[in-house]
Amino acid sequence: MSVRRPSRTRAGAALVMCGGVLAAAALAGPPPATAAAGDPPRLDWKSCGDAATPALQCAMLEVPLDHDRPDGRTVKIALNRLPATAPPGERQGPMLLNPGGPGISGLWMASWIPSRLPPDVAAAYDWIGFDLRGSQHSEPRMSCDPHYFDGPRPDFQVGQGTTGAWLEKAAGYVAKCTGKHSWLLPHLSTVDHVGDMESIRRALGAEKINFFGWSYGTTLGSTYAQLYPRHVRRFVLDSIVGPSVSWYDHNVLQDLQHEKRFKAFTAWVAKADGVYHLGTDPAEVEARWYAMRTRLREHPVGRIGPDEFDDTQVAGGYDVLRWPRLATVLSAYTNSGDSAPLVTAYERYAAPDPADDSFDLYNAVMCSDSKWPRDFRYWRKDQAKVNEKAPFYTYNNMWFNAGCLTWPVKAGNRTRITGRGLPPMLLFQATDDPATPYEGGLAMARALPSARLVVERGGGSHAITFAGNTCLDDLLVGYLRGGKVPSDRGLVDRTCAKNPDPAPVWVTPAPAAATRAKATALPRQFVR
Repeated sequence: MSVRRPSRTRAGAALVMCGGVLAAAALAGPPPATAAAGDPPRLDWKSCGDAATPALQCAMLEVPLDHDRPDGRTVKIALNRLPATAPPGERQGPMLLNPGGPGISGLWMASWIPSRLPPDVAAAYDWIGFDLRGSQHSEPRMSCDPHYFDGPRPDFQVGQGTTGAWLEKAAGYVAKCTGKHSWLLPHLSTVDHVGDMESIRRALGAEKINFFGWSYGTTLGSTYAQLYPRHVRRFVLDSIVGPSVSWYDHNVLQDLQHEKRFKAFTAWVAKADGVYHLGTDPAEVEARWYAMRTRLREHPVGRIGPDEFDDTQVAGGYDVLRWPRLATVLSAYTNSGDSAPLVTAYERYAAPDPADDSFDLYNAVMCSDSKWPRDFRYWRKDQAKVNEKAPFYTYNNMWFNAGCLTWPVKAGNRTRITGRGLPPMLLFQATDDPATPYEGGLAMARALPSARLVVERGGGSHAITFAGNTCLDDLLVGYLRGGKVPSDRGLVDRTCAKNPDPAPVWVTPAPAAATRAKATALPRQFVR
């Protein structure tokens, strides 16, 4: 499952290989576009026509499909920038931005991030948003099966007799990806995307770049820093993926931590029985949640069955401020049979978005960056053991990643991070983050000797900067403004207290049309 989860237009049965392992050579595909070897990358910036941010500029950057063959076929990367407005002597160079996924568009960040910073800091950088190759506004854009997550889907739980259906769905999805994008799939690893970042740096004419990344963006930033240390200036990594863990093992860590966050949610609801009337015992609240899931299996609400309910609840693991709405969902449905809050929450947090193909690039990166077990018998046995400890999320996460069982690209190994020759970097990590568990932040701090790790003690949300914690944000601003980092006190260099949990309130659902309009104003990860 994603490290900064794409919106659910996402997550092939016959246990067959879909086309076998693709080689980079001799692939079917469109006639190759070519670029002369040694030509510098070029950017032609033009107005984006954004009425809210008139200064925002857009461009497409042509890059080699294979960075080891710069004279071969090319693809295009979509970029935008908000240029620095500070006097030339006060400017700090380009700041590349990535929100995670992998596959979520980064173009919204170029105007949003500086709007959250003090004016002098915002004015000092060229803010560069970009979409990874194969995703969103880049060309070509992967689109394997826009209806893969249409609901109601077969139940994620393997005990419901849906294993064969999910294996067939996953294998069919991979077959569609292979049929449409066979020539592109071998060139969508993290190292390929990092090569594009280097092309962006060269096209900008910058000796060094700055970088800000959440979640998978921390893998992107740390890998760039490892491969191009001479071009690193100020790098911020927030909600960190461990530098060496395989993606399969990372998902197991997610399963265990999501279980803890779900139990934290039920404990919070139990303390608010006066508002939600679901009982004062967390175990009772949990039992009611699973009973609601069973009822949705038997009687779906429109396109919302048990899997769609799972997806909606998972959103609470990413942002604690969603808990009041999710508690309202459970209370309204359980106590009065009212499904309106469920429909609203599903539309906000989990409903498939036909315009979002981030799940496709997510698979392309996850399945090729590190090795996955290829025998479903192993998955079945291993995941059953995990499910005994973490039933809330294990099978949801397993089927979300099942395409890696038959993904047609031979997987490599993640780049080893040593941190040699790097300037100070700033790391942020919450101790209870379920999407990028705390172990990853500690491991990255060990791998990057010059980095400083800031920990939000007790924090359970994902992507913790710009989320209202002034302790974290003040440290971020100090680093961006003048390179200031906490003093070296060991593995954890500074601790910030978490913000208080939200007050328990009843959240009245808005009309569906208003819900959808608000949900599309920002990437779904920021909708509350």
